[in-house]
Amino acid sequence: MSNPLKTSLLTLDARTKKRNAAETRFRAYGIAAIGAGLAMLILLLVTIFGKGLGAFQQTFVTLNVPLLEEKLDKNGTRDLEKIKKVSTFGYAPLLKKAMEETLTEYGIETNLKSKKQAALLSKSAAAQLRNYVLANTDMIGETVEFTFLANARVDGYLKDRVTRESIANDKSINVAQLDMVDALLAAEVIEKRFNLSFITGADASDQRPEAAGMGVSMLGSFFMMLVVLALALPIGVAASIYLEEFAPKNWITDIIEVNISNLAAVPSIVFGILGLAVFINSVHLPQSAPLVGGLVLTLMTLPTIIISTRASLKSVPPSIRDAALGVGASKMQSVFHHVLPLAAPGIFTGTIIGLAQALGETAPLLLIGMIGFIASNAPDSVASGFLDPNSAMPAQIYEWAKRADPAFYERAWGGIIILLVFLITMNTIAVILRRRFERRW
Repeated sequence: MSNPLKTSLLTLDARTKKRNAAETRFRAYGIAAIGAGLAMLILLLVTIFGKGLGAFQQTFVTLNVPLLEEKLDKNGTRDLEKIKKVSTFGYAPLLKKAMEETLTEYGIETNLKSKKQAALLSKSAAAQLRNYVLANTDMIGETVEFTFLANARVDGYLKDRVTRESIANDKSINVAQLDMVDALLAAEVIEKRFNLSFITGADASDQRPEAAGMGVSMLGSFFMMLVVLALALPIGVAASIYLEEFAPKNWITDIIEVNISNLAAVPSIVFGILGLAVFINSVHLPQSAPLVGGLVLTLMTLPTIIISTRASLKSVPPSIRDAALGVGASKMQSVFHHVLPLAAPGIFTGTIIGLAQALGETAPLLLIGMIGFIASNAPDSVASGFLDPNSAMPAQIYEWAKRADPAFYERAWGGIIILLVFLITMNTIAVILRRRFERRW
Protein backbone atom coordinates (compact mmCIF):
# COMPACT_ATOMS: atom_id res chain seq x y z
CA MET A 1 0.00 0.00 0.00
CA SER A 2 1.40 3.44 -1.00
CA ASN A 3 2.00 6.07 1.59
CA PRO A 4 -0.31 9.08 1.34
CA LEU A 5 1.23 12.49 0.60
CA LYS A 6 2.38 14.10 3.77
CA THR A 7 2.08 17.65 2.35
CA SER A 8 -0.43 19.40 0.09
CA LEU A 9 0.46 20.92 -3.25
CA LEU A 10 -1.08 24.14 -1.93
CA THR A 11 1.37 24.30 0.92
CA LEU A 12 4.48 26.40 0.15
CA ASP A 13 7.68 24.60 0.95
CA ALA A 14 11.00 26.33 1.67
CA ARG A 15 12.22 26.05 -1.92
CA THR A 16 9.05 27.59 -3.35
CA LYS A 17 9.20 30.43 -0.82
CA LYS A 18 12.79 31.11 -1.78
CA ARG A 19 11.92 31.17 -5.49
CA ASN A 20 8.95 33.49 -4.91
CA ALA A 21 11.11 35.80 -2.80
CA ALA A 22 13.70 35.95 -5.59
CA GLU A 23 10.97 36.82 -8.09
CA THR A 24 9.65 39.54 -5.78
CA ARG A 25 13.13 41.01 -5.42
CA PHE A 26 13.62 40.96 -9.19
CA ARG A 27 10.35 42.83 -9.70
CA ALA A 28 11.43 45.36 -7.08
CA TYR A 29 14.75 45.83 -8.89
CA GLY A 30 12.92 46.38 -12.16
CA ILE A 31 10.53 48.90 -10.64
CA ALA A 32 13.46 50.69 -8.98
CA ALA A 33 15.35 50.81 -12.29
CA ILE A 34 12.32 52.23 -14.10
CA GLY A 35 11.76 54.73 -11.30
CA ALA A 36 15.40 55.85 -11.40
CA GLY A 37 15.23 56.24 -15.18
CA LEU A 38 12.02 58.28 -14.98
CA ALA A 39 13.47 60.42 -12.19
CA MET A 40 16.56 61.20 -14.27
CA LEU A 41 14.37 61.98 -17.30
CA ILE A 42 12.19 64.32 -15.25
CA LEU A 43 15.29 65.99 -13.79
CA LEU A 44 16.71 66.46 -17.29
CA LEU A 45 13.48 67.96 -18.66
CA VAL A 46 13.02 70.23 -15.63
CA THR A 47 16.61 71.47 -16.05
CA ILE A 48 16.26 72.06 -19.78
CA PHE A 49 12.94 73.87 -19.58
CA GLY A 50 13.87 75.73 -16.40
CA LYS A 51 16.99 77.18 -17.98
CA GLY A 52 15.76 77.46 -21.55
CA LEU A 53 12.26 78.92 -21.41
CA GLY A 54 13.70 82.35 -20.63
CA ALA A 55 15.15 82.49 -24.14
CA PHE A 56 11.61 82.64 -25.54
CA GLN A 57 10.97 85.85 -23.61
CA GLN A 58 12.88 89.05 -24.14
CA THR A 59 12.88 92.59 -22.75
CA PHE A 60 11.74 95.34 -25.13
CA VAL A 61 11.85 99.13 -24.88
CA THR A 62 9.20 101.26 -26.61
CA LEU A 63 10.38 104.72 -27.74
CA ASN A 64 9.03 107.52 -29.92
CA VAL A 65 11.97 108.31 -32.18
CA PRO A 66 12.11 111.62 -34.09
CA LEU A 67 13.48 110.92 -37.58
CA LEU A 68 15.20 114.28 -37.87
CA GLU A 69 15.62 115.48 -41.43
CA GLU A 70 18.84 117.36 -40.64
CA LYS A 71 20.41 114.08 -39.52
CA LEU A 72 19.13 111.74 -42.22
CA ASP A 73 18.46 113.85 -45.31
CA LYS A 74 20.00 117.29 -45.07
CA ASN A 75 19.09 118.28 -48.62
CA GLY A 76 15.50 117.06 -48.31
CA THR A 77 15.69 115.27 -51.69
CA ARG A 78 14.73 111.83 -50.33
CA ASP A 79 17.45 110.37 -52.52
CA LEU A 80 17.84 106.79 -51.31
CA GLU A 81 21.51 106.57 -52.29
CA LYS A 82 22.37 109.63 -50.21
CA ILE A 83 20.29 108.40 -47.27
CA LYS A 84 22.19 105.10 -47.38
CA LYS A 85 25.41 106.99 -46.73
CA VAL A 86 24.24 107.66 -43.18
CA SER A 87 25.72 104.77 -41.19
CA THR A 88 24.32 103.29 -38.00
CA PHE A 89 26.53 105.74 -36.07
CA GLY A 90 24.47 108.55 -37.56
CA TYR A 91 21.32 107.10 -36.00
CA ALA A 92 22.77 106.96 -32.47
CA PRO A 93 21.88 110.64 -31.71
CA LEU A 94 18.26 109.91 -32.62
CA LEU A 95 18.13 107.09 -30.08
CA LYS A 96 19.71 109.29 -27.41
CA LYS A 97 17.19 112.06 -28.08
CA ALA A 98 14.28 109.60 -27.98
CA MET A 99 15.42 108.22 -24.62
CA GLU A 100 15.86 111.71 -23.15
CA GLU A 101 12.38 112.74 -24.28
CA THR A 102 10.88 109.57 -22.82
CA LEU A 103 12.51 110.23 -19.43
CA THR A 104 11.22 113.79 -19.50
CA GLU A 105 7.72 112.67 -20.50
CA TYR A 106 7.42 110.31 -17.52
CA GLY A 107 9.23 112.60 -15.08
CA ILE A 108 12.11 110.20 -14.52
CA GLU A 109 15.20 111.91 -13.13
CA THR A 110 18.70 110.53 -13.56
CA ASN A 111 22.26 111.80 -13.48
CA LEU A 112 23.29 109.52 -16.35
CA LYS A 113 24.57 111.05 -19.55
CA SER A 114 22.60 110.52 -22.72
CA LYS A 115 25.07 107.89 -23.96
CA LYS A 116 24.61 105.82 -20.81
CA GLN A 117 20.84 106.23 -21.04
CA ALA A 118 20.74 104.91 -24.60
CA ALA A 119 23.11 102.09 -23.62
CA LEU A 120 20.10 100.30 -22.16
CA LEU A 121 19.12 99.51 -25.74
CA SER A 122 20.58 96.66 -27.73
CA LYS A 123 23.39 97.50 -30.14
CA SER A 124 21.05 96.27 -32.85
CA ALA A 125 18.69 99.21 -32.27
CA ALA A 126 20.55 101.58 -34.60
CA ALA A 127 20.56 99.01 -37.41
CA GLN A 128 16.85 98.37 -36.87
CA LEU A 129 16.17 102.11 -37.09
CA ARG A 130 18.30 102.49 -40.23
CA ASN A 131 16.57 99.58 -41.99
CA TYR A 132 13.19 101.15 -41.28
CA VAL A 133 14.24 104.53 -42.67
CA LEU A 134 15.68 103.00 -45.84
CA ALA A 135 12.42 101.14 -46.40
CA ASN A 136 10.23 104.16 -45.53
CA THR A 137 12.02 107.33 -46.66
CA ASP A 138 8.72 109.21 -46.69
CA MET A 139 8.64 109.00 -42.86
CA ILE A 140 11.74 111.20 -42.48
CA GLY A 141 10.76 114.28 -40.50
CA GLU A 142 8.11 112.40 -38.52
CA THR A 143 8.17 110.87 -35.04
CA VAL A 144 7.63 107.13 -35.16
CA GLU A 145 7.08 104.64 -32.34
CA PHE A 146 9.60 101.79 -32.27
CA THR A 147 10.03 98.74 -30.10
CA PHE A 148 13.71 97.94 -29.56
CA LEU A 149 15.42 95.08 -27.80
CA ALA A 150 16.94 95.97 -24.44
CA ASN A 151 20.55 94.93 -23.97
CA ALA A 152 21.41 91.55 -22.44
CA ARG A 153 22.20 92.98 -18.99
CA VAL A 154 18.80 94.69 -18.72
CA ASP A 155 17.11 91.50 -19.87
CA GLY A 156 19.14 89.50 -17.35
CA TYR A 157 18.13 91.93 -14.58
CA LEU A 158 14.43 91.37 -15.27
CA LYS A 159 15.03 87.60 -15.37
CA ASP A 160 16.95 87.64 -12.05
CA ARG A 161 20.10 86.54 -13.85
CA VAL A 162 21.76 89.89 -13.09
CA THR A 163 21.60 91.46 -9.63
CA ARG A 164 22.82 94.72 -8.16
CA GLU A 165 25.50 92.80 -6.30
CA SER A 166 26.72 90.87 -9.34
CA ILE A 167 27.40 94.00 -11.41
CA ALA A 168 30.04 95.41 -9.07
CA ASN A 169 32.78 94.81 -11.64
CA ASP A 170 30.55 94.85 -14.73
CA LYS A 171 31.47 97.56 -17.24
CA SER A 172 28.31 97.00 -19.29
CA ILE A 173 25.84 98.31 -16.72
CA ASN A 174 25.78 100.09 -13.34
CA VAL A 175 23.39 100.62 -10.44
CA ALA A 176 22.16 104.00 -11.75
CA GLN A 177 21.11 102.34 -15.00
CA LEU A 178 19.26 99.65 -13.06
CA ASP A 179 17.43 102.42 -11.17
CA MET A 180 16.47 103.86 -14.54
CA VAL A 181 15.28 100.42 -15.65
CA ASP A 182 13.03 100.14 -12.59
CA ALA A 183 11.52 103.55 -13.33
CA LEU A 184 10.93 102.74 -17.01
CA LEU A 185 9.43 99.40 -16.00
CA ALA A 186 6.98 101.16 -13.71
CA ALA A 187 6.08 103.50 -16.59
CA GLU A 188 5.54 100.44 -18.86
CA VAL A 189 8.14 101.71 -21.30
CA ILE A 190 10.09 98.53 -20.68
CA GLU A 191 8.30 95.18 -20.78
CA LYS A 192 9.14 91.52 -21.07
CA ARG A 193 7.21 89.51 -23.66
CA PHE A 194 7.40 86.60 -26.09
CA ASN A 195 10.41 86.80 -28.40
CA LEU A 196 9.48 85.47 -31.85
CA SER A 197 12.83 86.52 -33.31
CA PHE A 198 14.55 83.84 -31.21
CA ILE A 199 12.76 81.25 -33.36
CA THR A 200 12.97 83.11 -36.67
CA GLY A 201 16.19 85.16 -36.39
CA ALA A 202 19.86 84.56 -37.10
CA ASP A 203 22.90 84.30 -34.84
CA ALA A 204 24.40 87.53 -33.53
CA SER A 205 27.82 88.76 -32.48
CA ASP A 206 29.13 88.69 -28.92
CA GLN A 207 28.06 92.34 -28.60
CA ARG A 208 24.38 91.54 -29.29
CA PRO A 209 23.45 88.29 -27.53
CA GLU A 210 19.88 89.51 -27.03
CA ALA A 211 19.40 89.54 -30.83
CA ALA A 212 20.57 85.97 -31.48
CA GLY A 213 18.07 83.49 -32.90
CA MET A 214 17.77 79.94 -34.20
CA GLY A 215 15.84 80.60 -37.41
CA VAL A 216 18.67 80.51 -39.95
CA SER A 217 20.30 77.45 -38.39
CA MET A 218 16.90 75.72 -38.44
CA LEU A 219 16.80 76.31 -42.19
CA GLY A 220 20.33 74.92 -42.45
CA SER A 221 19.21 71.74 -40.67
CA PHE A 222 16.13 71.56 -42.89
CA PHE A 223 18.13 71.67 -46.12
CA MET A 224 20.56 69.09 -44.72
CA MET A 225 17.69 66.75 -43.87
CA LEU A 226 16.36 67.10 -47.44
CA VAL A 227 19.73 65.92 -48.76
CA VAL A 228 19.84 63.03 -46.29
CA LEU A 229 16.27 61.98 -47.12
CA ALA A 230 16.81 62.20 -50.88
CA LEU A 231 19.98 60.08 -50.77
CA ALA A 232 19.89 57.83 -47.72
CA LEU A 233 16.35 56.48 -48.14
CA PRO A 234 16.56 55.17 -51.75
CA ILE A 235 20.17 54.01 -51.44
CA GLY A 236 19.62 52.37 -48.07
CA VAL A 237 16.39 50.63 -49.06
CA ALA A 238 17.81 49.45 -52.41
CA ALA A 239 20.93 48.06 -50.73
CA SER A 240 18.84 46.32 -48.08
CA ILE A 241 16.52 44.70 -50.62
CA TYR A 242 19.44 43.40 -52.66
CA LEU A 243 21.35 42.04 -49.66
CA GLU A 244 18.30 40.42 -48.10
CA GLU A 245 16.40 39.13 -51.13
CA PHE A 246 18.72 38.81 -54.13
CA ALA A 247 22.39 38.65 -53.09
CA PRO A 248 24.00 35.19 -53.00
CA LYS A 249 25.05 34.03 -49.56
CA ASN A 250 28.84 33.83 -49.80
CA TRP A 251 31.93 35.29 -48.14
CA ILE A 252 31.69 38.52 -50.14
CA THR A 253 28.21 39.38 -48.81
CA ASP A 254 29.33 38.28 -45.34
CA ILE A 255 32.15 40.85 -45.46
CA ILE A 256 29.72 43.53 -46.67
CA GLU A 257 27.29 42.78 -43.85
CA VAL A 258 30.03 42.85 -41.22
CA ASN A 259 31.31 46.20 -42.52
CA ILE A 260 27.82 47.70 -42.51
CA SER A 261 27.43 46.69 -38.87
CA ASN A 262 30.86 48.13 -38.07
CA LEU A 263 30.07 51.42 -39.82
CA ALA A 264 26.98 51.84 -37.62
CA ALA A 265 29.32 51.93 -34.61
CA VAL A 266 31.94 54.30 -36.06
CA PRO A 267 32.14 57.64 -34.15
CA SER A 268 30.44 60.44 -36.04
CA ILE A 269 33.58 62.60 -36.03
CA VAL A 270 35.22 60.06 -38.37
CA PHE A 271 32.52 60.78 -40.95
CA GLY A 272 33.27 64.49 -40.52
CA ILE A 273 36.94 63.92 -41.31
CA LEU A 274 35.92 61.83 -44.33
CA GLY A 275 33.60 64.57 -45.55
CA LEU A 276 36.30 67.21 -45.11
CA ALA A 277 38.83 65.12 -47.06
CA VAL A 278 36.54 63.96 -49.86
CA PHE A 279 33.75 66.49 -50.42
CA ILE A 280 35.67 69.70 -49.62
CA ASN A 281 39.37 69.02 -50.26
CA SER A 282 38.99 66.61 -53.20
CA VAL A 283 35.64 67.39 -54.85
CA HIS A 284 35.88 71.11 -53.87
CA LEU A 285 32.26 71.51 -52.83
CA PRO A 286 31.54 74.76 -50.94
CA GLN A 287 32.66 74.69 -47.33
CA SER A 288 30.02 75.11 -44.62
CA ALA A 289 27.21 74.40 -47.10
CA PRO A 290 24.18 72.31 -46.07
CA LEU A 291 24.79 70.21 -49.18
CA VAL A 292 28.12 69.00 -47.78
CA GLY A 293 26.61 68.54 -44.33
CA GLY A 294 23.82 66.48 -45.86
CA LEU A 295 26.29 64.28 -47.73
CA VAL A 296 28.31 63.65 -44.57
CA LEU A 297 25.18 62.82 -42.57
CA THR A 298 23.99 60.55 -45.39
CA LEU A 299 27.13 58.45 -45.01
CA MET A 300 26.55 58.32 -41.27
CA THR A 301 22.84 57.45 -41.56
CA LEU A 302 23.06 54.78 -44.27
CA PRO A 303 24.16 51.90 -41.97
CA THR A 304 21.28 52.61 -39.58
CA ILE A 305 18.72 52.61 -42.41
CA ILE A 306 20.17 49.47 -44.01
CA ILE A 307 20.15 47.53 -40.73
CA SER A 308 16.59 48.58 -39.81
CA THR A 309 15.30 47.91 -43.34
CA ARG A 310 16.85 44.44 -43.43
CA ALA A 311 15.28 43.67 -40.05
CA SER A 312 11.89 44.76 -41.42
CA LEU A 313 12.29 42.57 -44.50
CA LYS A 314 13.27 39.58 -42.35
CA SER A 315 10.14 40.05 -40.22
CA VAL A 316 7.89 39.30 -43.22
CA PRO A 317 6.98 35.57 -43.03
CA PRO A 318 8.54 33.34 -45.73
CA SER A 319 5.04 32.08 -46.51
CA ILE A 320 4.26 35.44 -48.13
CA ARG A 321 7.13 34.96 -50.57
CA ASP A 322 6.26 31.31 -51.19
CA ALA A 323 2.61 32.11 -51.85
CA ALA A 324 3.51 34.84 -54.35
CA LEU A 325 5.94 32.59 -56.17
CA GLY A 326 3.40 29.75 -56.10
CA VAL A 327 0.81 31.71 -58.08
CA GLY A 328 3.35 32.63 -60.76
CA ALA A 329 4.87 35.90 -59.54
CA SER A 330 8.49 36.55 -60.33
CA LYS A 331 11.07 37.13 -57.61
CA MET A 332 10.94 40.87 -58.34
CA GLN A 333 7.14 40.92 -58.16
CA SER A 334 7.03 38.97 -54.91
CA VAL A 335 9.46 41.43 -53.31
CA PHE A 336 8.02 44.72 -54.56
CA HIS A 337 4.32 43.80 -54.59
CA HIS A 338 4.12 41.79 -51.36
CA VAL A 339 7.20 41.85 -49.14
CA LEU A 340 8.08 45.53 -49.40
CA PRO A 341 4.56 46.87 -48.59
CA LEU A 342 4.46 44.67 -45.50
CA ALA A 343 7.91 45.85 -44.41
CA ALA A 344 7.12 49.53 -45.09
CA PRO A 345 6.20 50.46 -41.47
CA GLY A 346 9.56 49.26 -40.18
CA ILE A 347 11.39 50.95 -43.05
CA PHE A 348 9.67 54.28 -42.36
CA THR A 349 10.41 53.99 -38.65
CA GLY A 350 14.09 53.18 -39.21
CA THR A 351 14.45 56.01 -41.72
CA ILE A 352 12.93 58.65 -39.45
CA ILE A 353 14.96 57.44 -36.47
CA GLY A 354 18.08 57.68 -38.65
CA LEU A 355 17.11 61.23 -39.66
CA ALA A 356 16.51 62.15 -36.03
CA GLN A 357 19.96 60.82 -35.15
CA ALA A 358 21.51 62.85 -37.97
CA LEU A 359 19.60 65.97 -36.89
CA GLY A 360 21.29 65.92 -33.50
CA GLU A 361 24.87 65.40 -34.71
CA THR A 362 27.40 68.15 -34.04
CA ALA A 363 30.96 66.85 -34.42
CA PRO A 364 30.93 66.12 -38.20
CA LEU A 365 29.33 69.51 -38.91
CA LEU A 366 31.99 71.39 -36.95
CA LEU A 367 34.71 69.70 -38.99
CA ILE A 368 33.22 70.88 -42.29
CA GLY A 369 32.78 74.43 -41.00
CA MET A 370 29.05 74.56 -40.21
CA ILE A 371 29.53 76.69 -37.11
CA GLY A 372 27.55 79.54 -35.63
CA PHE A 373 27.54 83.15 -36.92
CA ILE A 374 28.41 82.40 -40.57
CA ALA A 375 24.99 83.24 -42.01
CA SER A 376 23.31 86.49 -41.02
CA ASN A 377 20.27 86.12 -43.27
CA ALA A 378 17.95 83.38 -44.44
CA PRO A 379 18.73 81.93 -47.92
CA ASP A 380 16.90 83.76 -50.69
CA SER A 381 16.46 80.73 -52.97
CA VAL A 382 16.46 76.93 -52.89
CA ALA A 383 19.91 76.82 -54.52
CA SER A 384 21.41 79.19 -51.96
CA GLY A 385 19.78 77.12 -49.22
CA PHE A 386 21.88 74.15 -50.30
CA LEU A 387 25.08 75.91 -51.36
CA ASP A 388 25.50 79.05 -49.21
CA PRO A 389 27.36 78.82 -45.87
CA ASN A 390 25.06 78.09 -42.98
CA SER A 391 24.94 76.50 -39.57
CA ALA A 392 22.77 73.77 -38.06
CA MET A 393 20.82 73.59 -34.83
CA PRO A 394 23.20 71.37 -32.81
CA ALA A 395 26.25 73.31 -34.03
CA GLN A 396 24.53 76.59 -33.13
CA ILE A 397 23.75 75.31 -29.65
CA TYR A 398 27.37 74.26 -29.20
CA GLU A 399 28.61 77.70 -30.24
CA TRP A 400 26.29 79.49 -27.83
CA ALA A 401 27.19 77.17 -24.96
CA LYS A 402 30.90 78.03 -25.18
CA ARG A 403 30.46 81.83 -25.34
CA ALA A 404 31.11 83.84 -22.20
CA ASP A 405 27.93 85.92 -21.96
CA PRO A 406 25.22 84.28 -19.79
CA ALA A 407 22.60 85.41 -22.32
CA PHE A 408 24.12 83.04 -24.90
CA TYR A 409 24.10 80.23 -22.33
CA GLU A 410 20.37 80.80 -21.83
CA ARG A 411 19.88 80.67 -25.58
CA ALA A 412 21.76 77.39 -25.76
CA TRP A 413 19.19 75.85 -23.43
CA GLY A 414 16.40 77.43 -25.48
CA GLY A 415 17.93 75.94 -28.63
CA ILE A 416 17.90 72.52 -26.96
CA ILE A 417 14.15 72.91 -26.39
CA ILE A 418 13.61 73.65 -30.10
CA LEU A 419 15.80 70.69 -31.07
CA LEU A 420 13.85 68.43 -28.71
CA VAL A 421 10.59 69.58 -30.28
CA PHE A 422 11.94 68.60 -33.71
CA LEU A 423 13.11 65.20 -32.45
CA ILE A 424 9.85 64.44 -30.62
CA THR A 425 7.90 65.46 -33.74
CA MET A 426 9.96 63.16 -35.94
CA ASN A 427 9.58 60.24 -33.54
CA THR A 428 5.84 60.88 -33.31
CA ILE A 429 5.61 60.79 -37.10
CA ALA A 430 7.49 57.48 -37.07
CA VAL A 431 4.97 55.98 -34.63
CA ILE A 432 2.01 57.31 -36.63
CA LEU A 433 3.38 55.94 -39.90
CA ARG A 434 4.07 52.59 -38.32
CA ARG A 435 0.53 52.30 -36.99
CA ARG A 436 -0.97 53.67 -40.21
CA PHE A 437 0.73 51.18 -42.54
CA GLU A 438 1.13 48.25 -40.19
CA ARG A 439 -0.50 45.03 -41.40
CA ARG A 440 -1.11 41.99 -39.25
CA TRP A 441 -1.00 38.43 -40.49
